Amino acid sequence: MSSSLKSVTGSPLAPLPYQPYIDGMRALAVLSVLIYHLHGPWLPGGFVGVDVFFVISGFVVSASIAGFKGRGLWQFLGYFYSRRITRIFPALIVCLLVTALFSALFIPAAWLSAVNQQTGFYAFFGLSNFILAQSGRDYFAPATEYNPYTHTWSLAVEEQFYLVFPLLFIAWLVGGRGRKLSAGLFAIGALASIGYAIWTLRSDPVAAFFLAPGRFWELAAGVLLYQCIGQRREQPTARHWDGLALAALLLILLAFILSRSSNFPFPGALLAVAGTLGLIICLHRRPGFMHRVLGWRGLVMVGRISYSLYLWHWPVFVLFRWTCGLETAVTRLAAVALAFLLAFASYHWVENPLRHATLLRRLPKAVTILAGLAAIGLGSWGARLLDEHTASISLSQLSRQPELWYPHGWSANPQRPGCNADPEYRNAEGGLLLIYQARGCQEPLPPASTTLYVIGDSHALAYEGLFKQYAMQTGRTVHAYNNGGCPFISLQPWRDSENPGCLQHIDAALRDLRTRIKPGDILFLPSLRMPRLADQWGVFSDEKVQEQVFSDRAIAGRQRAQADAVEVLREFAAGGVHIILEGPKPLFKAPPFRCADWFSRHNPVCAPGFSLPREELQAYRQPVLDGFAEIARQLPGVGIWDPFPLLCPGAECSAWRDGQPLFLDGDHLSGYGNQLLLPYFIHHLETQAVDEDRKLAP
Repeated sequence: MSSSLKSVTGSPLAPLPYQPYIDGMRALAVLSVLIYHLHGPWLPGGFVGVDVFFVISGFVVSASIAGFKGRGLWQFLGYFYSRRITRIFPALIVCLLVTALFSALFIPAAWLSAVNQQTGFYAFFGLSNFILAQSGRDYFAPATEYNPYTHTWSLAVEEQFYLVFPLLFIAWLVGGRGRKLSAGLFAIGALASIGYAIWTLRSDPVAAFFLAPGRFWELAAGVLLYQCIGQRREQPTARHWDGLALAALLLILLAFILSRSSNFPFPGALLAVAGTLGLIICLHRRPGFMHRVLGWRGLVMVGRISYSLYLWHWPVFVLFRWTCGLETAVTRLAAVALAFLLAFASYHWVENPLRHATLLRRLPKAVTILAGLAAIGLGSWGARLLDEHTASISLSQLSRQPELWYPHGWSANPQRPGCNADPEYRNAEGGLLLIYQARGCQEPLPPASTTLYVIGDSHALAYEGLFKQYAMQTGRTVHAYNNGGCPFISLQPWRDSENPGCLQHIDAALRDLRTRIKPGDILFLPSLRMPRLADQWGVFSDEKVQEQVFSDRAIAGRQRAQADAVEVLREFAAGGVHIILEGPKPLFKAPPFRCADWFSRHNPVCAPGFSLPREELQAYRQPVLDGFAEIARQLPGVGIWDPFPLLCPGAECSAWRDGQPLFLDGDHLSGYGNQLLLPYFIHHLETQAVDEDRKLAP
């Protein structure tokens, strides 16, 4: 191979001259993505600008190395990767580090930001698409709009493509049959990629969208286009090519308007890919009117900064969403202006100086590559350091007072010096079992012959602060079976007993529970049993909430669920287990944690407020309480603990008490809320256990 390469380096293909229309196409692509990310309904298919970028990248990177002058495989790899590193990573590393800093300052830890820092860390290594694919959140889910690193998935796809590109392209440089071999390899790879995309789309659409195997065909299409037309030297031809170019451009614009989230990446991206290929074919070495259109100075300028603009616009938009919001004309204009300002700064002070640095050109390629890898490593270390010191540098109350805000509450107990009851995590047939047990206490704990068992969804886990303190005060062990999003006996069967995924976890928890629980133990069943009024990014309509509570379907579902609950709980009640159902807590239309700081209090998500009339919430609760009463009537061993009166003592229910948060978001308790309920919870359990024992006594 080395000698073959040597034989063609004397007459390599001349690199293609600069083509302004390519930058014009890049501008259209990045602006479509920017508009879509700013407000999706303005350009519903704007996200396919990324697919346009993929095709352009495949074409341009092929053209950029076709004139390689060197000898041997290793020299070619050094040439290729040194160029890619200096092109991609300087601006990327700076953007990721700045984003990490501002994330630490302004973005609190929450379910909404659960994978943010992990995504950012992997983005340094071109692997963020794997994290996003594993998260289960697709690209179009509202939650992805709160991760400032989501957009790096496309860079990861390109970087992974570049790992195999030179190995498939090198035969092209040999010439002769090598060019046919290279084109054949890319064609086979493209077909395999399409097959993978179709197959994976059925089983795991999130992975199909984010992962490189399903996107390879788009980049390969650009490479194959260059291999088909790039080496030819056509003379300018008739003007009918302008008409075809206009048709291809209209195809791209239609893709920006008509594309929807389904069937991506194949065949969903086909329209954008076809339009991009057609436009390049029509404009390649054929000057005409469309060259002047796409070569307009304003478009070319945006195209030149398109990489930096793509990097910066998304974290800017996300940080606006976390702070002052991105819903008004003023905030949108400010966000766009800031994104362009940062893009210009990045292009002129980061991208260009390093790409064209004389020193870097003189350095051996291996040194450039090693320096680039070292910069990547240092950058990731810096981002990790910022994340670890978030509590000390953050401007958010949540980071400065985590015990007050987060449900895990306080790990220590002032009445029990040295005590700690942080949970031990175990696997229960694929589900999560958390065991809270006091340890390290300097004074002996009260003897405990019984155990508290808990089954529920994230609202059960939101009692973590209470469970830890309960274990330290009573000496009892708490076993909590948890699966987020899967309540237990919610009286909404479509959420648990009719949900196959949830039913599997519930059955596993019950099987494990049967091997542990004994007469006299307590089974506590907290879960979300009313429809949410809001989530962490927006409010739901009153009509939807009322339909989920008062419709004929909801009433029939509750009746079925009541009968099912009696059958499930009967064996535990008959076995002398004390069963306690949790009465529904207050719900709210705005998440307190999103509105706790000076920089976020005026975010539109806070507008619905943090209080509701007790009467309104009681109306939503009553059907659940009626269902509980029927279950308790049929099973004498069942009791009810209702925290609602404690959390809402007046005519107006509030998410705050004496300036402290009772709730983290619209329905999950805060650490302070846990601490408030603790003495009442302990008193209720002790009282009910005694009462039930008296009833069962001969």
